[in-house]
Amino acid sequence: MTTFAAVDLGASSGRVMAGRVGPGVLQLTPVHRFPNEPVRAAGTLHWDILALHRGVLEGLRRAGPVDGIGIDSWAVDYGLLDASGALLGNPVHYRDSRTDGVAAKVAATIPEDRLYARTGLQKLPFNTIYQLVAAAGTPQLEAARQLLMIPDLLAYWLTGERGAEVTNASTTQLLDVRTGEWATDLMATLGIRPGLFARLRQPGTVIGPVLPEAGVGTPDVIAVGSHDTASAVVGVPAGSPDFAYISCGTWSLVGVELDAPVLTEASRLANFTNEAGVDGTVRYLRNVMGLWPLQECLREWGDPDLPGLLRAAEAVPAFQAVVDLDDPVFLPPGGMQRRICERLGREPGRAEIVRCIMDSLALAHRRAVRQAEELSGRRVDVVHIVGGGARNELLCRLTADACGRPVLAGPVEATALGNVLVQARAAGTIGGDLSAMRALLRETQHIARYEPRGDEAAWQAVERRLGG
Repeated sequence: MTTFAAVDLGASSGRVMAGRVGPGVLQLTPVHRFPNEPVRAAGTLHWDILALHRGVLEGLRRAGPVDGIGIDSWAVDYGLLDASGALLGNPVHYRDSRTDGVAAKVAATIPEDRLYARTGLQKLPFNTIYQLVAAAGTPQLEAARQLLMIPDLLAYWLTGERGAEVTNASTTQLLDVRTGEWATDLMATLGIRPGLFARLRQPGTVIGPVLPEAGVGTPDVIAVGSHDTASAVVGVPAGSPDFAYISCGTWSLVGVELDAPVLTEASRLANFTNEAGVDGTVRYLRNVMGLWPLQECLREWGDPDLPGLLRAAEAVPAFQAVVDLDDPVFLPPGGMQRRICERLGREPGRAEIVRCIMDSLALAHRRAVRQAEELSGRRVDVVHIVGGGARNELLCRLTADACGRPVLAGPVEATALGNVLVQARAAGTIGGDLSAMRALLRETQHIARYEPRGDEAAWQAVERRLGG
């Protein structure tokens, strides 16, 4: 039996989980949770990266002796190092407004179809490529000598070793989707220095031992699928390749697992992305707004009883109110209830607002699953929901109804489990491919099943209402 620490950093909180792995055994124990609260200073929204580092160190101390450490986080954001290796300021949050209008500026230099053919990435206004173009000419970027994505930065502080794990690197829109290497000519065209980017490394690579000064022992830090969605997809307990996954939290990442990218014009126009997965797979998916609107409403309401609100929402008639969650108006923090009401043209009560978000999210899941199936040619027999959304029974039932396919919900901690499984394989505790790791998940984790029971005509009608 071996124990691995999974450091999993989300957009609103971080945690360290201890995973015990052995023959027929895969157990997770929460060790430490800590907030991830952005800070606005001088008009810019930043991540408090030092507070996150402190939380990681405290979690590793509480975990006690472990056989390895893996780190995953959200995508696209980065830290800049100077020539001495010191961090140049707090990383900027992807929800900061500095990238407003930058995508159009980039498209004037590199047409969107050409950029998609090269990188396979969906157009999101906060992609790393747009952040770097927005930062062009700033003293901080001029002084920088190295760019590290968030998990790579934290791994560097633990080990002193620099690198770029490929699943997170693939979210920058600066990686060649066909070769798996940095697209240095594309960088140069946009005035981005290729020398900023570290050497790529694959999940399962041993980065190095923790430095003694960290005070948490000297286990190896192991590269995992450091984009949290990459680890979450490893943690999908699929029994066959004919599945779609929804990694549901602040965002819903909806897609299928492929062996090769889909780079058609139809795929680009549908805003699907081809991100690197573990073992050379492609995460063909689309970002859906996820539970962010609900989280923001709950925050505005003073964090009321969510189970009670969901029960009240279930009693609200279906489709009484729906919105298009892909509307960029829902992206910024603050004022979420007001923006929903503006879109509806009235001010419903809290239960109806929650039902509106649930129906609208299930509808977005339906649209993305069906598009993924159509664009990729991969048949979808079952939909797996993993992450925090797997706890939401109303959302899981509605998603099964909307998609017209069974939903298997769980594990909730798919990201940490995927993180631990890649570490365990690298350490030789377990063997095999993704199928073998997923078999261990099915053997050891609780999974709930929801059968479709909805009225297909009703879903089609509400889809037409939203212009879908």
